[in-house]
Formats: sequence, structure tokens, C-alpha cells
Amino acid sequence: MASVTSLSDSVQQHLASALSATLPEAAGADPLLRRSDRADFQANGILALAKKAKANPRELATQVVSQIVTGEVIEDVEVSGPGFLNITIADKAITRNLAARYADDTGRLGVPFAENTGTTVIDYAQPNVAKEMHVGHLRSAVIGDSVVQLLEFTGENVIRRHHIGDWGTQFGMLIQYLDEHPHELDHKASDDLQASGEEAMSNLDRLYKAARKKFDADEEFKTRARRRVVDLQAGDEHTLAIWQKFVDESKIYFFSVFEKLDMEVRDPDIVGESGYNDMLAETCRLLEESGVAVRSEGALCVFFDDVKGPDGNPVPLIVQKSDGGYGYAATDLSAIRDRVFNLKANSLVYVVDARQSLHFKMVFETARRAGWLNDDVKAFQLAFGTVLGKDGKPFKTREGETVRLVDLLDEAIDRASAVVREKAQDLSEEEIAERGAQVGIGAVKYADLSTSANRDYKFDLDQMVSLNGDTSVYLQYAYARIQSILRKAGEVRPAARPELELHAAERALGLHLDGFAETVNEAATEYAPHKLAAYLYQLASLYTSFYDKCPVLKAETPEQVENRLFLCDVTARTLHRGMALLGIRTPERL
Repeated sequence: MASVTSLSDSVQQHLASALSATLPEAAGADPLLRRSDRADFQANGILALAKKAKANPRELATQVVSQIVTGEVIEDVEVSGPGFLNITIADKAITRNLAARYADDTGRLGVPFAENTGTTVIDYAQPNVAKEMHVGHLRSAVIGDSVVQLLEFTGENVIRRHHIGDWGTQFGMLIQYLDEHPHELDHKASDDLQASGEEAMSNLDRLYKAARKKFDADEEFKTRARRRVVDLQAGDEHTLAIWQKFVDESKIYFFSVFEKLDMEVRDPDIVGESGYNDMLAETCRLLEESGVAVRSEGALCVFFDDVKGPDGNPVPLIVQKSDGGYGYAATDLSAIRDRVFNLKANSLVYVVDARQSLHFKMVFETARRAGWLNDDVKAFQLAFGTVLGKDGKPFKTREGETVRLVDLLDEAIDRASAVVREKAQDLSEEEIAERGAQVGIGAVKYADLSTSANRDYKFDLDQMVSLNGDTSVYLQYAYARIQSILRKAGEVRPAARPELELHAAERALGLHLDGFAETVNEAATEYAPHKLAAYLYQLASLYTSFYDKCPVLKAETPEQVENRLFLCDVTARTLHRGMALLGIRTPERL
């Protein structure tokens, strides 16, 4: 189905025609239309046009109003103040617009799908091999997953990349220890992904601690471990085979955590630091030959005029160390080459902690100087802030240690299950557990996504699972309430009735529903899921007001019952689709 023209676009077209008829030189001018608390819409653009044309703005506004055709879309237009236009939409236009969205059997609610917009590689959810995922890994995963959903829904070709940490000196120690204790990663039989994931992490954690203890206490083992790093970097087959065991064991664990987060992470999308190993030497050669990087005290460096240390001396990006080793910069620059020249991306998005902003600023500038990034191929760091505890400090355990992500998710599910059990009237224990997981994980995701990514946010589970306020539970409850009404309606089906006059609460709800497509596109274009979250919260609030003021099943006439059921169903579908774009489930019953 084709996209549905929004009411704001229809009004915009009417105003543009009236403006050009009144003032031919104003053809194509923006009437600056926006929602208003004084009318349905307000247009402010005439003031600037009048100033340009040296005309009286109020007189010009009056002339424009005389050219506007009212009836089908616009009910009434008034000149306000120095030359604003206050516009009231016809009730029938609101209902017809929603009916067109309702008729979209693709489930897109009339949101346009822009084909051939380009290819975006998005780098998110970046855990480290042989290490537990902690609260710091949460935001990259949750924000990245939502941005992927938004971009794909609006038509972008998206390539996902999970740049896992799977290379480096610690692997020499781990590989050597496993080679000497080959059964440390053996598994008990288990068909349960969660159980096998926990076992995998337990094995890795135990092995890491044992290897570290031996490394610190045994000089001969330390020498053997350091030799193993050289073997790994040289591509020794036996060493690589043991290294692969660590990667595979870690993936079992990663997948179990991402499944709990209700996120799809696919194996082909995981390309760790090791995936760019064969490109590192060439990346360095290209940078040095082009003069972008220079040798300084034996290291290959890129210098910047605006990056200096506390002593005032330049702080370079070190691409290759003086001992010949490669750091993150070489890997990240090689990844850019791969994504631009092999994957043919024209947008690179990195969902990475704001504390790494300087690193990425330097990497991107280096890639631009090398010609790998340009006006047609751009890179952007979607930097995110820190997860804070209730005390406003970085989230830690009482012992001051980093909080394990699995523990945090389990606690959210437990809290949510208690809320569901308290409200549940006809749910089995199995259903309570299922809803508890959907509500708990939804609560964690929404708390993150309803905050602008670059801001820190407080992790407060009591608030997150509350039925009141700006929480996912409030939105999920609104959706479940609508489903309950639709079930109680029995044989009576939702139906749009454009001939009916609308209550003020119905109009407010309908006009807000009209803004869904615009909000989705804005959130996708700006990589800003929080804008969609804010829209959905307002939608649920407007629905609550409608529910309080407009009886649905006990409306005055059968036609009004059908029309209000229709408004309920459009709201439910919009909540369902919008929440899915945030990666959050909407249970039918709560």
C-alpha cells in the first residue's frame, strides 16, 4: 500500500497554494506549520514573508485566508496576533485519515518506505570474548538494536556489525592454560540456551581466574604464554584452533544474554578485531605512503592541530606501536576500509560510549584525510552516556564492582513478574512468567531509550516497572487495556464513521495518531529512538484521557461505539508497531 498523506502535509499543501496565489514570489516558501495548543495547527511563516515583501503581516495573513479552500480538510482558519494562522481540521478529515492508515494491511500504518536510500553499517553490541557482559554493555546493544529497527522499517539497507574484542595479549595466557588443561571448556549436556550460556560463562570465568593465578605465580608459564601471543599473531594453526574454542564458548554465552534481552544477534554479523587482522599491515602502508601518518619515535602516528595533552604537546593517534604491534586505531581504520570498499556503505554508525569520543574523532579524521570517508561516505558516533545508580554515581554493586548484565536483567524480570502477578486475574503461572519477562526487559529497554542517548540515566527498577509515569509498563498496560475492550466488544467490530462529530479527547487522540509517520522518520533520520518513545508516551496519555472521557462500549449510538472501537484499535496498532521499533513487546493481556 502507498504511504498515507498526513493531515499536516495536506494542510501544508493548502497553505502553499494560498500563499502563492496571494504572493506569487512566495511560491515554495515554508508556512512554518506546527501543532498548537491554540488550535489544531498554527502557521507562523507569514510574518517573515510580510517582512520580505514590506507588507503588513496581519493584512497579508487575511488575504491568504481568503484563498484557502475550507470544507474537506480544513474546517476553519483564523488570523491571530500579528499574523499567525490558527487552523482547525475538519472532524471527517481526521477520521478519514486514520481510516486510510487502518486499511494498510502491511502493518505499516501508512508510514512511507523509501527504497534505495543507501546502505548503513551499524556497529553496536560489542562484548569481549572470555569476559562477562556488564551493565556498560547494555546501552550499546539496546540503542543499536532500536536504530536498526527504525532504519530498516523506513527503507534503509542495514548491515549489522558486532565488533567483539577477540584479540590481544590476554589470549596468550588463556590459550596456553587451555592447551595444558584441555577439558576446562567441556560441557554438560543441556538443550536450554540460558543454562548452557550460564555454564559457558562459568567455564570461561573459572578458566580465566586459574590462568591468571598461574600467570602471576609461575615465571615459566608466563614465558610460554607470551610465546603464545606471538604464535597467535603469526597464525599458528594449533594456537588458532584453541583460540577458536574461546570464541565459540563466548558466543554461547553472548547469545544467551542477547536472547534474554529479546534481541536478534546473528553469527555472520559478529566480526571481531581478528576479522581485520590481515588488513592491518596494508592499512599502515597506505597511511604512511600517503603522508597521512608519520613515524615518530618508531611508532606510526597521525597528528592533529586541535588534540594536545596537558603539557601542550600534540597527542597523536598511534596506528602502529614502536614494537610493531597494532592498537585499536589500526583495527578501526581497517574496519572502515572494509565497510566502505567491500560492503559499499555510505553511512557508518558507531553506537559507542561517549568516553571514546576523542578516539573516534581522530579515527574518522584520519580516514577522511586518507580519502576513505568523504561527502558521500560519512561516519557518525552515536555516543551514549553512563548508566547511573539511584545515587547519581556510575552503577556498581555494594562491593564497588561492575554489575553483571545477567543479574540486572534477572532482577528486572523478577520485579516485573511481581507486578504482573498482582494485576493478573486469569493468567497461569507460565503466562505470568512470560509476561514478566516481556514487561521486565521492556522496562529496562524503555528507560534507556526514553532518554536521549548522549545523556546519563539513572537505573531505578522501582520506577521502571511502575504503572504510573513515563514507563514501558504504562504503555504496555494501555495496549492490554485496549485489547480487553476489543475482546469485550464481541461481535461489534471497529469501523470508521467520518460523518460523526468528534469529542475534544477523540480529536486530540486522532491528531496525535496522524503524527506517527513523521515521528518514525525523524527518529530514524536522527538516530533518535527517544523521540519515538516520547511520542508513544504522549499517545498512551492521550488514550487514557480519551478512555476517561469517552465511553466506548456504552457510547450513545451503535455508530459511535464502532467509531470509538476504531479509534481504540488504531491506537493499539500504533502502540504495537512503535514499541516493536524500540524492541519492546506488547502483551495482549497484563
